[in-house]
Amino acid sequence: MTQMVSIAPTEPPRTQLAEDSAQACSFMLELSPDWLVLRASENSHGFLGEYPARLIGEPLSSFTLAQPLHDLRNSLSRQRSSNGIARAYRTRLTAEPRFFDIAFQQVDGRLLLEGLPSSNDGFGDSLGAVSRLIDGLAGDTHAALLDNAARRLRALTGFDRVTVTLKGQNKKQFESSRSQFRTPASARVMPAIVADAAVEPVGLYPAAKPQSIAHALLRGLSGAERDELQSNGVRSILSVPLVRQGRELGHVRCESQAARTPSLELHAAAELFTQMVAVELDRLAD
Repeated sequence: MTQMVSIAPTEPPRTQLAEDSAQACSFMLELSPDWLVLRASENSHGFLGEYPARLIGEPLSSFTLAQPLHDLRNSLSRQRSSNGIARAYRTRLTAEPRFFDIAFQQVDGRLLLEGLPSSNDGFGDSLGAVSRLIDGLAGDTHAALLDNAARRLRALTGFDRVTVTLKGQNKKQFESSRSQFRTPASARVMPAIVADAAVEPVGLYPAAKPQSIAHALLRGLSGAERDELQSNGVRSILSVPLVRQGRELGHVRCESQAARTPSLELHAAAELFTQMVAVELDRLAD
């Protein structure tokens, strides 16, 4: 049932790997507009029961159940967030009794599909909490609003530190933290979701041009990114843009000192909450 809402020659260069890899907790497929599999993460057999070489060039329908695939196609056409990402939850893709949460988006004429094992419980809790946290969010100034938003986002996500950064000439940061961190939040662009910075990513087959999956929520970390996070005591990240009517006002980064089970629902909830924050920012600007 689908619910819609300088490295040794023997190793691949880590910077290249990050540009063309996925996190090991997830699987990733690149599809043509007619849903032929063009590329697949090297761990896809662990999720879909088929090795990448078997998937390439074949219709995705050859390896999945008909109804879930039909639902995914319909969802892509009508249900997208502000950054063009559609999601489907509790989706059974194959005959195996396994459920996945799916994120998919169109990038450079291709369809990028990412999947995570669904949680066994708590579905709907994160999205359901957003409305309660929005109540009383407003503040009289930008500083009061964003300080309040950072605290509420930490309550929503359960991460150890939340940093809200505004763009522009008067760049400002607002932070809510319950733990001591070694350094301030990094300005480096990271994947939207990082489950565990200590885990090596997996490559995509066949290899393609660099940055072909730069927009993936769960793209793999480069060696430099992993080293930076670990040296700063950060294991897990969840980040979303602060967007209002197509304008990026800033971004939000949630950081944890421990590894976290990744959740597409939690990311969607954080994205929805920040959209409401952006509305309030616009109101104060009037």
